[in-house]
Amino acid sequence: MVVLPHTAPDRARFTSADRDVDTRCPYASEVIDFVKGHGTENDFVLLPDADGALSLDADLVARLCDRRAGIGADGVLRVVRTAADDEARTLPGADATRWFMDYRNADGSLAEMCGNGIRVFARYLVDEGLEPPGDIAVLTRDGVKAVRVAADGDVTVDMGPAQLPGTDRKVVIGDHAWPAVEVATGNPHAVVFVDDLADPGELRSPPLVEPAYPDGANVEFVVRRGDRHVAMRVHERGVGETRSCGTGACAVMVATARADGTAPGATYVVDVPGGRLSVTERADGHLLLTGPAVLVARGETDL
Repeated sequence: MVVLPHTAPDRARFTSADRDVDTRCPYASEVIDFVKGHGTENDFVLLPDADGALSLDADLVARLCDRRAGIGADGVLRVVRTAADDEARTLPGADATRWFMDYRNADGSLAEMCGNGIRVFARYLVDEGLEPPGDIAVLTRDGVKAVRVAADGDVTVDMGPAQLPGTDRKVVIGDHAWPAVEVATGNPHAVVFVDDLADPGELRSPPLVEPAYPDGANVEFVVRRGDRHVAMRVHERGVGETRSCGTGACAVMVATARADGTAPGATYVVDVPGGRLSVTERADGHLLLTGPAVLVARGETDL
C-alpha cells in the first residue's frame, strides 16, 4: 500500500482507464485507488469508480477498513456515476442525479445513509473538479439528498424528515437499562438519555435493544450541555463505537427537541468525540446537518 499526501495533482495516474492500458506494472489490474477522508473524525475510504468498474464484496470492504492490516476506516464510500451502476439505476430519483454514494459499513454490510459520509463524498466531488461548488444532488439508498458545498469550509446536507415510530424500547448494558427513543433518520436509531457519557462503559459490543430491531440499529447515549446543546456517544451497527455519526446526531437532535417541546425551526449543537455538528429542523420537518468534511490522503492499495 502506498499513501501520498492528499493533493489534486496528476489525476490521470489514478484513473481506471489508465490502469487498463498501463503495462509498466504487471500487477496494475489488482491495484485500487483510494482517498481517505473524515467528517468530525468519522472516517472513510473513498473509492473513485466513476465508470462502475469495481466489484465490492464484504470481505474486501472489511479488509480496507481494518485499522491494523488495512487502510482503516468506519466505512467505504464508492464514488460512482448513477448511470454506471446497476443498483443505482433502480433507485427512486436515479434520473435526477449524476452520482451515487454506495456506502458500506466497516463489516461490509450495506447501509442506507451516512450523514458524515455524504458530506465527505460531496467534498471529494468538488475538490476533484467533478462538480462545481454549490448545490449537489447525491443518490443514496435512502433517496436523493441535497448537499450544499462551499469552495472550502463546512458542508450542509438536507437529511430529510425524521420518523418517530413510537415503539417502546429499552437499551440494556449489563445491569443497567434505559428507556430509548426510536428515531429513523435514514438509519434506525435508539436514543438514550444518560446522566454521564461514561455510564454505558466501553461500547465494544452492540448494546442490547429490546425489542430488537430487525436489522439492528445505531444506539446513541446523550447528555445535556446547555440550552439546545447536547453531547453524545454512539455505537454504530456493523462498525462499533465511532467518533461521530451524522444520522445519529440528527436522531439525537429530534429526540431532544421533542423532549424539550421545541417547535421546528430550532438549531441544536451536538458535540461528538470527534468534533461538533449542528442540526437544524426546518418548519417542514427536514433536518439540515452541518459540519466539516476533510480529505486527508490519497494512494493505491493492492488489498
